[in-house]
This record gives sequence, structure tokens and C-alpha cells, in this order.
Amino acid sequence: MTKIAIPGNLCGLIDLMLNNIDSIFRENCKLTRERSILVGVSGGPDSLCLMEALRQAGYPVIVAHFNHQLRPDSDAEANALERTTSRKNIPSIFESGDVRGFAENEGLSIEEAARTMRYRFLFDQARTRNAQALAVGHTADDQVETVLMNFLRGAGLTGLKGMTYRSLLPTFDEGMPLVRPLLDIWREETVVYCAANGLRPYYDPSNDSLNFLRNRIRHLLIPQLETYNPRFREAVWRTARSLASDYSALIEVIDATWSECVRSEQPGLITFDAEMLCAYASGLQRNLIRRALEQVVPGITDMRFSTLDSAAEFLSTRRYGRLDLTGGVRLLLEGDVVYLAGKSVKLPFERWPQMPQVEDSMVLPIPGQLNLSGGWLFSCEQWRIPALALEQALNNENPFQVWLDASRLSKKLEVRSRRPGDRFEPFGMDGHTLKLSDFFINEKLPLRAREAWPLLCSGDTVIWVPGYRPAHPYRLTDKTRQVIYFTLAQKPS
Repeated sequence: MTKIAIPGNLCGLIDLMLNNIDSIFRENCKLTRERSILVGVSGGPDSLCLMEALRQAGYPVIVAHFNHQLRPDSDAEANALERTTSRKNIPSIFESGDVRGFAENEGLSIEEAARTMRYRFLFDQARTRNAQALAVGHTADDQVETVLMNFLRGAGLTGLKGMTYRSLLPTFDEGMPLVRPLLDIWREETVVYCAANGLRPYYDPSNDSLNFLRNRIRHLLIPQLETYNPRFREAVWRTARSLASDYSALIEVIDATWSECVRSEQPGLITFDAEMLCAYASGLQRNLIRRALEQVVPGITDMRFSTLDSAAEFLSTRRYGRLDLTGGVRLLLEGDVVYLAGKSVKLPFERWPQMPQVEDSMVLPIPGQLNLSGGWLFSCEQWRIPALALEQALNNENPFQVWLDASRLSKKLEVRSRRPGDRFEPFGMDGHTLKLSDFFINEKLPLRAREAWPLLCSGDTVIWVPGYRPAHPYRLTDKTRQVIYFTLAQKPS
């Protein structure tokens, strides 16, 4: 195919563009000439420009095209691209899929369904071909539109920095890099580049449809804003670049604090050190919660600033409780930990003593032991020296051990879970009782731990709530002559 004649000033522009993009290939996208690069090519000017620029720069290219079957001429577009790649001796892969059917089955918009099917295909081919990266033709115009879309949705710094040259999309592949070398190049420049290199892009009429938010931003919002600033697109593009630099500095801080305050990372569950997380500034808390959400729900899209801000406000109160976030994710502050848990994740109970699921009451022999859930052991023994026991009790700082006056206890003791109507007379409230449920609330015992919390009882009377206080009438006094020592502890692992 004969190349179209290009004016000299545009030829100079193209030469400058090629020099710049080659350094972006190497320095920003981290590409090498030793391994192939899978290029997602739609047939439009952006992706054709990327394909040819990589080829001319000496990179081994494999073209991959996904036919969405959304337009009558989509087959003709694929055939034209196949002729182009064949003429240039570029290996190519073509596939098609029923996007409309997929969108209906999955409850997605056409736009979301097309993106999902396209990226699944592209990443699958990149893995199969052992490519070093998947390259796509997002331009500076796409960057501006993306930033504006994120702004309208209420995004923070992560959204306003826009797309990056090299990133990972864990939803599709946790290890295959996605590179976008054209983020500094405007759409008009790709059109000129294609013309200069004899490439005939296909025009997608769906790009004019105002049914899609991105198209409304492109055709309605941006032209309107350019009446206030003719260089509005460049201003947004520069802002995104500046914010991307700020974000890089922030990431270093987030990485350091993440390693400090995260106790464990499991599928669907992140556990934070509550004291450390709650002490951070709200901006840092928001970014840590964002990272946790991205790990718990890979590929999450509905992550608004308001969601993250609500999480930071919840942490600032330092009150035990639960906050429901997006997508069924829960944020829980419990004791010395904060959980961020996915919708279907069952939270661990091992950090608390709990009654076995098959038992709601167990007789405690004196002396003797009982095995509870999660490796907890309930033990008791008699003490022979009351004065020493009283001294230990007065100086005790471990709420999971207690010395009680044996003369006041019945001969049959049991360890059980709570029952309707249970009341408790906490130590220090001489003669005053309250509902056990109110006691749990006052002590901020997490709601999910209350139902199976073990209670030491003498008859129907609760005489000790392990982890908190004994009942006032059973405390040791100077007149105590018989002592029983109780303890609840986890067995060494």
C-alpha cells in the first residue's frame, strides 16, 4: 500500500513522537526486545499506531483482536486487520464472542461486558504466548476522559492520577503487566502516524453513541469546558501527571505503614493492629483501607471516596463495632484488631474463648479441666493458703484468672453459654445487678462473640465472666478460708 503524502512539519512531529515513544517503551513500560509483546488491536488508529510503533522500534509483536459482534461491519474490520498483519508478517490471533449474551447473563452493561470479555481473551493469549506484557493503545485523550470520569464519581488521588504506563490488573492476571505506551500521545497524532505509515484505521461508530458515559464526556463535556479554557485537555493531562508523581511518594508511605500495622493477610480477610491503624491520619487510613479492599475484592470497581471516608470516620471513634462497606465487605473493630472481611468470609473466633458448638453447658470438676473451642482450656484447683490467694487476687492484672471464695460456691459448678434472663453482679457493684447482655455491651464485647462466651456458674448464678470480672459476692475477703483458683488460657501451639 502506498503511503499517503504528509506535510514536512507533520513528518517532523512524527519523528519526534517516535523518539519519545521509544524511551517510553524502555524506561516507563520496562519492555525489552528479547521477548514478544502481545498487542491488543481493535483496528482503530490508536491500537494500529501502537502496533506499528513497536514493530518499527524492533520489538517482537503479536497482535490479538477480539470481535465483540456488536456491529454489522465488525467481521469486515477483523478481516481488514488480518490482511494488514499478514502483509507486515506480524503473528496475529483473532477471536469473537457474544457480548450481548454475556452482558444479559452476568447482569452487566454492554460496556462492562465488552471490556471483561476482551481482557479475559487478551490476558489468556498473553499467558499462552509467554509474552512479557500486554500492550494497549490508550492515549492522552483516554487519560483525560478517565480522569474526568473518576472525578465525576468522587474519586480520590488514586482515581485522579489516571492510568499508568505499566500496571497489574489482578482481576485478570496477577503477574502479567499491562502497558500503555501512548499515554503521552494525542488521538490526532495517532491518526497522522497511521496515515504516514499507510495504515487505514477502521472507524467505530459506537464511539459517537451518547449512551456511554465516556462518549458523553468526550463529545459534550470536554467541548463545553474548552470554551472556558481552550487547552483544557492539556491542563487535565498535566494535572494527572503531577498527581501520579505525588501518588508514587504516597505509595512508599503506604508500603511502610502496611508492613507495620497489618497482622495477617488471608484470602478475603485482612487483619490490622487496631491501635496503630486508628492512630494514623485519616488520609493514610483511607489509602490503607483502599489497598485492603483491593486485596479482599480483586477488581473492585465501586470504591467511592465516600466509602473510604466513612471507614476513616468509623476508625476515628475507636468504638468497637461494625461498618458495612461496599460489596458486602465488613469493617470490624474488635479489641486490639480491626478486620476487613469479604462478604462470604467467616471471621476467626480463636482469639476468644468460646463454648464448643455441640455443648451449651459442661460440668467443671474440682480440681479439673475442660477443653473449649479454639484450643482454650478452662482449669480450676484448690489453694491451701488463703492469705497468699488474697494477695495474688489484689495484684492480679490477668482478667482470665480469678480466685474465689469456695465456701460460697455450690459443689456443682458448670461452664456454659449465656441464657435468656441471665443477670450478673459485677465485682465492685455491691448488691447491684444488671442484665448480662447490658454488661457485655458496657464492656464492648464484640457482638459475634457473646452467644458462645463461656460463663462460670454456680447453679443459675453467673459467678465469673472470664476476661472481665467475678461476681461481687464470691470475691475473696479477710475472712475467706477456702479458695478455688480458676484460669482460662489457650494451649501453647
